[in-house]
Amino acid sequence: MKYTCIDTHTHLNLPAFAEDREEVLARTLADQVAHINIGTTEKTSKLAVEIADANEGSWAIIGLHPIQAAPGSEDEDEDDRGGTPAPTGGEAFNSDFYRTLAKSSKVVGIGECGYDYYHTPKDSFAVQEEAFVAQIQLANELGLPLMIHTRGPQPGEESPTGRSVYEDVYQTLKQYSKVPGNIHFYAGTLPEAEKFFELGFTVSFTGVITFAKMYEDLVRAIPLTHMHAETDSPYVSPVPYRGQRCEPRYVAEVVKKIAEIKQLPLEEVQEQLLLNAERLYKINLH
Repeated sequence: MKYTCIDTHTHLNLPAFAEDREEVLARTLADQVAHINIGTTEKTSKLAVEIADANEGSWAIIGLHPIQAAPGSEDEDEDDRGGTPAPTGGEAFNSDFYRTLAKSSKVVGIGECGYDYYHTPKDSFAVQEEAFVAQIQLANELGLPLMIHTRGPQPGEESPTGRSVYEDVYQTLKQYSKVPGNIHFYAGTLPEAEKFFELGFTVSFTGVITFAKMYEDLVRAIPLTHMHAETDSPYVSPVPYRGQRCEPRYVAEVVKKIAEIKQLPLEEVQEQLLLNAERLYKINLH
């Protein structure tokens, strides 16, 4: 099947889609949108693979989210559909479990892994680092790209290292990674992005760029060959779907905005983003 877009980072494996996942998958395929479901725990990684194995245009990335690795984290989105922060975290990364799961041909990466200083206790850096390095090592072993999560501290607070979360992720990748990957939901600077490019990494943008003008200069400056479009659904729906649960097919609005910002024909942007995903994840979208 010929696809017009690919959502390179979505979470159809989370509870927000438990009641109508099949309908969402059908709408996604009907709009000629492919997608990659991203694991956050053993449970959601397993479900991501099950969804990918059963559906056309669906792939999976498996791993342990830093929020889930850090004991004492509070995750208001993933574990409690009512929006009340729910205690989470403390899950160890089991390489054998993920190594077995990666035997599916639909598994195209490891993650999402990295550092989160927003939802996690300040003393959790060592635990996050251990989980991150273990996933990098598994990715190296399997020859799979990494899906990277980065989130800085809450406003007014210091990071546990005194550096930006992007610098911390960069230093860990520089020391351990032998594979390429993607920095998802990118919100760093151009110089920080260029350092990741030197390591063979790309960056991706979400629906935030459709309503936050602060990203426009960054999108304009980063080469189209070094980026992806994603939704991070069920979160951050793009314009004109603000306030609704996000779906993978809404990635088309992110792609349109990239074309608008870069003043390029939509078809050219669509094609290059498909090629970028094919190159990084070794999948066929044509």
